[in-house]
Amino acid sequence: MEFALTYIYGIGPARAREILAEAKIDINKRSDVLTEEEANRIKETIEKTYRVEGDLRRETSMNIKRLKDIGAYRGDRHKKNLPARGQTTKTNARTKRGKRVTVGSGRKKSAEKT
Repeated sequence: MEFALTYIYGIGPARAREILAEAKIDINKRSDVLTEEEANRIKETIEKTYRVEGDLRRETSMNIKRLKDIGAYRGDRHKKNLPARGQTTKTNARTKRGKRVTVGSGRKKSAEKT
């Protein structure tokens, strides 16, 4: 169950252990052998304590939108699709910047021999 809960957006390993401890369910129990009552306890614990899935995604996107609207430096980096936390971008940041495209001299090669 500890690993099964981490598939929910917003729940990592530590939070999964907290949820299972609060719901009084064994960490090593498999998700396919959970009773309906145990599943409901986990669901109630998550709903009353944590913000997950859609609500969390919405909150994150609203925070980024706010940074863009007020013209903050971090918001500008998000707009330009660049790293927002001070990482170097001269050689790294391939994931954020995209596939590398090199530019040649701009001169066309002659088609015929001279």
